[in-house]
Amino acid sequence: MFKKISLALAAVCIGVAGLVFAVEQPTVVANSVSATTSTINNSIEFDAVQLKAKLSLMLGLEIDTVKPSAMPGLVELITNQGLFYASADGQFFIQGKLYGLGGKVVNYSETSLAQVRLDGMDKFADAMIVYPAKNEKHVVTVFTDITCGYCRKMHEQMDEYNDKGITVRYLAYPRSGVKDRSGQYSQGFKDLRSIWCHENPADALTKAKMGSNVAQRICDKPIEEEFDFGRQVGVSGTPAVILENGMMLPGYQEPDALVAIIEQMKTAG
Repeated sequence: MFKKISLALAAVCIGVAGLVFAVEQPTVVANSVSATTSTINNSIEFDAVQLKAKLSLMLGLEIDTVKPSAMPGLVELITNQGLFYASADGQFFIQGKLYGLGGKVVNYSETSLAQVRLDGMDKFADAMIVYPAKNEKHVVTVFTDITCGYCRKMHEQMDEYNDKGITVRYLAYPRSGVKDRSGQYSQGFKDLRSIWCHENPADALTKAKMGSNVAQRICDKPIEEEFDFGRQVGVSGTPAVILENGMMLPGYQEPDALVAIIEQMKTAG
């Protein structure tokens, strides 16, 4: 499916590149879709059902929601492959981030994804592996894999994160994907599933990240669903750190830096 999407996007996508900005708390966009047919700025109507059907057929995307974007004339699509934009008539399809250039630069795409992340994380709250801080000040949710070097480095510093008041919650994200080319579950998926199925998953995850072999276990844990959720909200590698406001920091952040970022965003908010 991913190959099909990539080929289709190559023909119709508009990319946005070269825009790098400091982490900031973006302005929330107050847009909503109350019916199948909705209005953008009271001037342009679109049919959500028709758009879903057309774009799903042409691009192979599973579209969860269609709603007005912050930019007049564009609708926002939340799909199983991430966030995209389209014209109201479905004739144009855009891959890339949408920025507002008002009093300050605002990443509207990240604003939308932040809310999707918050809603999604609530669904997996009981399935996370948690390393709690004794004097909790902050909570971060991290997509992780045991084969990832920086995931291991972050985990080695768990005591430091906890000592600084950061509770770390893990979601599983097998970098090799859920299934291999033969259609069988990948080893990465099976290892993470086994850890999540362990009677003491926190201990099992620590040992696995230290290089211990993983004894295979099978149980009903939402590893595949967590991976799919990660793909939907923009995770492309590990570790991916989700803050309490839904914003995502791709890559490793050492303890002091993570605290500084969190406190800066809370101050800005």
